[in-house]
Amino acid sequence: MDEFQPGVSGQGQQPEAAVSADPRLQPTPDYSNLIQGKDIPNIDAGGPISIPGPASENIRRFGPIVAVAAGVLLALFAANIRSAHADWSKFGSYLSARHDAPASAKDSLQLDRMKPQKQAETLLELAVGRNDGAAEQISSRVDRWQGNVQWNPQIAKLTTAALNSSDLRVRGSGIEVELAAYGLAKNSASLDYLLSTAESPDHAQKIWALWALGLIANRGVETDRVVQALTAHLNDADADSRRWAVEGLALAGSNQSIDLLLKAMHDDPSPSVRERAACGLAESGMFTPEQRFTAVPQLLNYTDDPSLDAQTHAWAFQALSDITRQRLGNNSAAWRSWYESAKNN
Repeated sequence: MDEFQPGVSGQGQQPEAAVSADPRLQPTPDYSNLIQGKDIPNIDAGGPISIPGPASENIRRFGPIVAVAAGVLLALFAANIRSAHADWSKFGSYLSARHDAPASAKDSLQLDRMKPQKQAETLLELAVGRNDGAAEQISSRVDRWQGNVQWNPQIAKLTTAALNSSDLRVRGSGIEVELAAYGLAKNSASLDYLLSTAESPDHAQKIWALWALGLIANRGVETDRVVQALTAHLNDADADSRRWAVEGLALAGSNQSIDLLLKAMHDDPSPSVRERAACGLAESGMFTPEQRFTAVPQLLNYTDDPSLDAQTHAWAFQALSDITRQRLGNNSAAWRSWYESAKNN
């Protein structure tokens, strides 16, 4: 584990073996598979829920987010097409209606006849398919799912697909279902539990809590307090904890998180942490396009900052491209010229 020294840039640090020379933002693990063989309390139900383990380095490249989501969905639907077909067919009116059409009384009645687990799986699958009626149904039902929805491989696949959607509403639906499956209500009791677990000597429990803190902060549970706690973990000695603190900050989606991710991208000695900070700024997490655009001036500075290494320069260029949808290559002057023109228009 590398020793963290606040304020030290990536220049001169020994590269990690897992970081390649590829300038694109690098692979990200399945968001929802963090703990192997661990139980966490179901805060509301009073019983334990089992969290499946990581996909043993089963990672995919983080490129344009629509392409990532499409790839995840393709694999998901191919693997589950028989069971999925029955659920989708029950909600033909959802799929044929306008995306902004509310659910009909018949649709709601059909959902009511399902067990909560099946409701959550079916609605999240529909939400990932970009049906707004499903997202609204998730929002209206999720509080009733506490203690009745369990984590399983299907929920894991669907929440990962949701969190890779280019639609923030779909990502929000994924967060709601994930919290319900973890047994985490959106209240102070859950927050206190996560803050305590984030200090656990059990590393797997700790990094899961850092992730889950971002989820609960995004749902408005004492967001400032969560961001403060995650910021403290950016000073942890091990890079893995700092990395998951970065992921949590991206999920929180607060304005303050933008500056914290920019700082981590510049100062953290670990390439993997800097890459995840860049990815959080560019596309992952819960930031709006407007929030991401506020990072552009500093990212411009990073493209030719002599204290940063070539890999971090490349990540800055990639983040600029992802945020602005401009394709100007690795040319700092071209990017600065474009930005000045954009500001004046």
